Parts: sequence; structure tokens; C-alpha cells
Amino acid sequence: MVGGKVYYVTTPIYYVNDVPHIGHAYTTVAADAIARWHRLKGERVFFLTGTDEHGQKVARAAAAHGRDPQSWCDEMVGRWKEVWERLDISYDDFIRTTEERHTRPVQEFVRLLYERGEIYLGQYEGLYCVACEAFYLPSELVDGRCPTHGTEPELVREENYFFRLSKYAEPLLEHIERNPEFVLPEARRNEVLAFVKGGLEDLSISRTTFTWGIPIPWDPRHVLYVWIDALQNYITAAGYGSDPARFEATWPADIHLVGKDILRFHAVIWPAMLMAAGLGLPRTVFAHGWLLVGGEKMSKTRLTGISPHQLLQTFGPDSYRYYFLREISFGSDGSFSWEAMVARHNSELANEFGNLVQRVTTMASRYAEGKVPTPAVEGVGDGELRDVAREATSAYASLMDSLAFSEALGSLWTLVRQANRYIDENAPWSLAREGGRERLATVLYNALEAVRIVAYLLSPVCPRASREALIRVGAGGELPPYPHGAVWGLLPPGSPVGVGPPLFPRVEE
Repeated sequence: MVGGKVYYVTTPIYYVNDVPHIGHAYTTVAADAIARWHRLKGERVFFLTGTDEHGQKVARAAAAHGRDPQSWCDEMVGRWKEVWERLDISYDDFIRTTEERHTRPVQEFVRLLYERGEIYLGQYEGLYCVACEAFYLPSELVDGRCPTHGTEPELVREENYFFRLSKYAEPLLEHIERNPEFVLPEARRNEVLAFVKGGLEDLSISRTTFTWGIPIPWDPRHVLYVWIDALQNYITAAGYGSDPARFEATWPADIHLVGKDILRFHAVIWPAMLMAAGLGLPRTVFAHGWLLVGGEKMSKTRLTGISPHQLLQTFGPDSYRYYFLREISFGSDGSFSWEAMVARHNSELANEFGNLVQRVTTMASRYAEGKVPTPAVEGVGDGELRDVAREATSAYASLMDSLAFSEALGSLWTLVRQANRYIDENAPWSLAREGGRERLATVLYNALEAVRIVAYLLSPVCPRASREALIRVGAGGELPPYPHGAVWGLLPPGSPVGVGPPLFPRVEE
């Protein structure tokens, strides 16, 4: 990884107090699509995910199951990795906060802040939500309850170490205003600006009421507040405190992908800590909306999460990934429903793209001896198909770069629909019957090439189906770097064309 900056994308690391639900998978699938898109562009990518294993919430979950925290974490990590494997998540590293490669550099980091006078000892009293692992002001509660989990926070009084967060209000404001891409979307940036302008208080960063955490190196009576520990996964996994050359090539992160409920930790506390340590700040913190079911945010605490396994057994990983990125405008709240997923699968994946692949390869097998024909005679719709391909490709790339996944896929589907229209207008079956062999060769080539471009660009979202479609139309399974790979006319005549079962079998409603 040494030898130039890599594109570094992260998910939040997930609490192991329970198994993942589709809200966690939504974030991770989006991060995977980002990573795959940048790899497709020929960039070196470092894609990080992992698990947040310390803190009171995890300790209580372990105790409730009659387990010690470490063995509980070890078991749960396997459950999380299993889901990511089934969803074809192509992470480059999976960090666990109980690993020595994380805990030792974390202690070095906080010792550095302590030696710089950024951390001091004091007394704290506040309202603490264990589910959030966060303190709340009374004014932030809803009817006396946590705004996210609906539970009553606990009153906590203890001696704590504090980080001088208040010192960084002005530097944070200056950075956000100078770098509008630092917090996205814009509504979230405005939210962060308003919060910082309202004044920052110093942050309690240690606990003495439980022991499941990383000990403060100069005072082991205290363990680090779980968020101070967890946020540092982004630098410890990149080589901070262990591999200076790799850290220099990787940090700062290009994008931290987070849910909007943890935005303040990532856009206020984390950059302030980095400033205090003299490290660079991530380029972008992107806070997406909540995934709602029945109008409510899913929650492990409320036992309202839906397991990805429940959907994968019906739809498979590609359709699963496509639905969540196509259905919801990334950055906004979005609702999941089984009916909408079935409709999107059947209409766009089965009827439109899947059927396009099936009919084109079947006709090439029947009319061109199972090979990519050599285009010969130009005719109706050829130029329009190429124009739509070029426009769809350009729009798709721009929209993927701006994380507008739904809109990017929508632009790509203009090519899918145009290719289907092109086949209907040119009727290869009639050309074969009437002896128009040269025109037939051109129509089949153009239809196969349209499928190749769609499959190529769809690969960050639907990697399995895309690879299979590319093989079937004679392009092989390789992905040349964008934009070269999306140029019209790369499909080599004479390549074998294959026919197989439907890429996306219809799902019965």
C-alpha cells in the first residue's frame, strides 16, 4: 500500500451487543459499492469495517447471556462476518477494538493528548443512555427519554478524565466553513455548524463504574469511554502507532460513512481529537438517513431489527444490494417494505435487465453460432443506442462520485430500456428469417455491447450478476479500468456467447 495515497473508505464499527440487522447492512453495502466503484476507476482502495467491542452496553449484553465479554464478542464477530460474506462485502480489513493492534496505539494516542495538556481529571454528573453509550442534556431528551432509543437515561456521577473539546469550537467552525465537503449532505453540515456554534463543553472520556474497556495508561483505575476508543479504529487500522509508512499512504480517510444518529461523534469529537494530536482530518463525513420499517428506525435495543438473512434467502445478494441502493435516495431517510423489494426485483432486475441478457444471448446463440458477430451494416437506432450508452455512462459516473446511488442506477437503466427498445425495433428474428445477415450481425453486436456496458457499470452494486453477464456476452470476467472499460466497441467479435438460467428469477408476490 506504500507509494501514493489510497482511497480510504470506512463504515462505522458496529456494536456486538447483538447480531446485525438490515440497517447495518445498508451502510455496509453502500460503503462496499463506493469501494468497488473506486477500484473500477483503477484506484488503490482501503475499505475498512469492524466491530466495537468495549463499553457498558456490550458488557451488559454478555452478562445477560451468562458470558464474559471477550467470549461473547468472539462469538458475535463471527455472526457479523457471516452476514458480510453473504452480501459480498469486499472489505480490505476488519478491525476489532479488542485486538492488541488497536488497544496499544489507542493508549499511545491518549497519552500523547495527556502530555500535551489536552486531558485533565475532573468530576462529572450527567444523564447517560447505555444503548447510545452517550450523555444527554435534559433539553435533548424527549419526554425524559433518549431520542433514539426511547429509554430513560441513567444518572451517572463519577470522577472522569476530560478532553478539552471546548477549545476546538472555533477551529472546527473554520474547518467546516473552509471545506464544505467535510460534512455531507448539506442539511447535516448545517446541523453540525449549529451545534458547534451553540458552544462545546469538555468531554468526559473515562469511566470507573465498570472495567470492560481499554485502561487509561497512566491511571488504570479508569477505562476509556467507548467512543474515544472506537473512533480511533480509523487510524489504528491504517497503521497509526504500528506502520508509519502505511499510515502516511492511507490517512486521512477520504470518506467516513455513518448514520445520522452518530454524526456528532464523527464531525465534532473525532476531528477535535485529531486536531489535538496534530493529525490530518478526514476529507468527508457522510451521514446517511435512517432505514425505517413501519415508520420507525430499526433498533437492536427495541428488538425491531430485520435480519439480512431473512431477505437473502429469497432475493440473493445482488438483488438485495440493488434494492437498498436503488430504492432510497442516499442521505435521506428511507422506508423498507417487502412489497417494494419484490416490485423492484421483478420489474427492473428480472423483467428489464435479466430479460435483456437472456434474449440477447439466446439470439446470439441461435443466429450467430454462439459467437459475438462482426458488425457490418448500420441501420435504425444504432446511433441512438450509442448516444444513450455514452450519456448514461457519463451520468452514472458523475452520480456515483457524488454518492447518488439511486440516481446513478436510474441513469444506467435508461440504457437497459433503450437496448430492449432497440431489439424490438430491429426484430433480429425477422432479419434472420428474411436473410438480412449483415444487418442482423450489427444488431446482435450492438445489443451484446449494450449489455456489456451495463454489466460493467453495474459491477459495484451487483458484482455476481455483472460478472456472469459479462462472461455470457463474451467479455470475460475482467474489469478494465473506467473510463476505458465503458467505451463503446470493446466487445471482441468471435468471442463465445453463453446462455444460462435467468440472472434474476422472478419472485412470486
